[in-house]
Amino acid sequence: MPSVLIVDDSPTIRGFAKLFLKALAVEVAEAEDGAKALEIVRANRPIVAIVDVNMPGMDGLAFTREVRKDPAIAQLPVVLLTGDRSDELRQQGNDAGATDFLGKPIKGPELQAMVKKYLGSEG
Repeated sequence: MPSVLIVDDSPTIRGFAKLFLKALAVEVAEAEDGAKALEIVRANRPIVAIVDVNMPGMDGLAFTREVRKDPAIAQLPVVLLTGDRSDELRQQGNDAGATDFLGKPIKGPELQAMVKKYLGSEG
């Protein structure tokens, strides 16, 4: 079964994301920061990582840069999760290697559509 990684320092947000993804045939892994997320990605190879930009420790931009530097996981789609809609943040995300962006607060249909997009490219 394909897995999706949700990375956010808020257990509430991770819980909402998990609830929204329950309708899809995916396993959901969770991490509270970028460092833990990297461990999960290297061990479990999810089909997509949905990663909050603003987290203590390793934030979403740093996580994305680390993923892109590692040839074993560099192809992982990384969707940055943020409430900041600024062009500056979008440029920083693109420079880091983000695949896509998803707005906060999370909306179930948008999250499901984003994950379905990557499920479709699985096969």
